[in-house]
Amino acid sequence: MRYAFLIMGPYDPQMDDVRFSHPPVTRMIGVPDIQSAEKAAAELREEGYDAIELCGAFGEEGAKRIIEATGHAVAVGFVTHFPEDDGLFMKVFG
Repeated sequence: MRYAFLIMGPYDPQMDDVRFSHPPVTRMIGVPDIQSAEKAAAELREEGYDAIELCGAFGEEGAKRIIEATGHAVAVGFVTHFPEDDGLFMKVFG
C-alpha cells in the first residue's frame, strides 16, 4: 500500500515533502493552498498511491475537491475533531 498525508499551511510542496521508506510506503506533503493540494493529489494518483489523508484544514469541501482531483480513484479521508473541542482548536489554529 502507498499512503500520503497532505497538510495545509505555510509550506512549499517542493521542500516540505517527507518520505518514509519502510512499508507501507508513506509520504507527507505540506501545501500552501487547495490548488497546490489538488495538484499534489493528482500527482499522487499518477504515482500509484492508494490512499490520501488530509489535515483538518481541508474540511469537507476541501476533501471533496481532492476526491475530484484524483478522479475518484484514490481513497481520501480527512481529519476532524469533536465539536466540544472547538475552543481548543481555535486556540491552536486560530
